[in-house]
Amino acid sequence: MKRVVVTGVGAVTPVGNDVPTMWANLVKGVSGIDRITSFDASLFASQIAAEIKGFDPAAYLGPKEIRRTERFVQLAVASAKQAVADAGLALEKENPFRVGVLVGSGMGSLHLIEEQHSLFLSKGPDKISPFMIPMIIVNMAAGQVAISLGAKGPNSCPATACASGAHGVGEAFRIVQRGDAEVMIAGGTESCVTKMAVGGFCALMALSRRNDAPAKASRPFDKERDGFVIGEGAGLMVLEELEHATRRGARIYAEMAGYGRTADAYHMTAPDPDGAGAAEAMRLALEDARLNPEQLSYINAHGTSTELNDKIETRAIKQTCGASAKRIPVSSTKSMTGHMIGAAGGVEAIISCLAIHHSTLPPTINYEHPDPECDLDYVPNQARQARVDSALSNSLGFGGHNATLVFKKFRG
Repeated sequence: MKRVVVTGVGAVTPVGNDVPTMWANLVKGVSGIDRITSFDASLFASQIAAEIKGFDPAAYLGPKEIRRTERFVQLAVASAKQAVADAGLALEKENPFRVGVLVGSGMGSLHLIEEQHSLFLSKGPDKISPFMIPMIIVNMAAGQVAISLGAKGPNSCPATACASGAHGVGEAFRIVQRGDAEVMIAGGTESCVTKMAVGGFCALMALSRRNDAPAKASRPFDKERDGFVIGEGAGLMVLEELEHATRRGARIYAEMAGYGRTADAYHMTAPDPDGAGAAEAMRLALEDARLNPEQLSYINAHGTSTELNDKIETRAIKQTCGASAKRIPVSSTKSMTGHMIGAAGGVEAIISCLAIHHSTLPPTINYEHPDPECDLDYVPNQARQARVDSALSNSLGFGGHNATLVFKKFRG
């Protein structure tokens, strides 16, 4: 198997429209959550979200491309171009069939469906856009990233709800390991802060209703958590075969070393109360990385701020890590970014690599009331300087999809 390294990162998130800004705000504990501005949310039980601020697609796409792409695609293209630039990759010098793209997305474009359905009801079927179908389908992010970069290698789109971005990174890792590509641009994207998405999650009673204090609403592992906060964003990384990266003198953030994936086979939306599926995904990823739990430096938790997820993920960490669980720092950056659904795993994989690269653990903000069922070290409220030799990132999706990624400090 080939060794795989991370050489470039790109992201557009509620706490920054590029990786340096995002990281600086995460370390400072800045929340990207506020009242919804993209539509009138006054009728909804939850009126808050982690929206992206000030994103200009014209910095990455031409006018015609902007008209023919939805926001989740634009965010992915922006993140991909950032990541390639950060990696210093001159793609015109690469064999295009050895460069691939995997971008996960959970929902694609609900916004355009809502818009076109309204148009259909008011003006009839003849007014439906001929671009509606290619604009809404979830694989279009991966397709448009490949078009924008000229990447003709393996191309796909995992759609596993909240685990989509992590599966994108994990499957891309396997492609490079096998030698099926030398470079993969991988991660996740999502833009579902829309009326129907917010309404649907409200109907599930899944969202926080802390409308009077948006920045305090996402509080993973805190006893007074009352649901997650929906967010939007994209996070893509360049995964590169080590010899290829070394030949061109690339800067390396971390080595990707492990990937585990399982299914709960339990319920549409609720996690297995035993945490067995998540625990096994972590165990498989650590085994793949040839790490013992006592060698693990940091866990970026799925940590959604829901009653069930936080205590069951804590239970799963204890099952996997045993006596080491209480020693390993765990944080949920969703306390600041909100839950970006299909983008979450991609962004959090980047954050895990940055924790290694910068020897810094991002905090779990809003951790104020300890929950007896959530009793690990959640890096409460303030970032922490620490030696980070390895990092594990969990993503757990509706439908029981579990994905775990492991990164290590690169040592030649």
